[in-house]
Amino acid sequence: MIEKTGLSFIQAPVTAPSPKPSAEIGADGVAKSFGNFLSDAIQKLEGQQMEVETLTKQFAVGDLPDVHRLTIAAEKAALGLEFTVKVRDKAIEAYQEIMRMQI
Repeated sequence: MIEKTGLSFIQAPVTAPSPKPSAEIGADGVAKSFGNFLSDAIQKLEGQQMEVETLTKQFAVGDLPDVHRLTIAAEKAALGLEFTVKVRDKAIEAYQEIMRMQI
């Protein structure tokens, strides 16, 4: 017999996280926060690329017994780079659209 699974996580009310009070309220604070977010994301992408390089060197030498790790890491890095390029393109497109607005 198949057991009935509970969906209690769906029935729980979803609440939005409350904003943290910050001294940096306004456009300047938002810009700094967004800049930090982008910087962290690029550092993580760079870390993925470095991991792929390390695994590739291990594979070339013959020290990597599990080739799947290299394949998965390479695919993660490729997807991360593709996502970053798409976000960059969208940001440039949004900037260009704002610059075309007439005041």
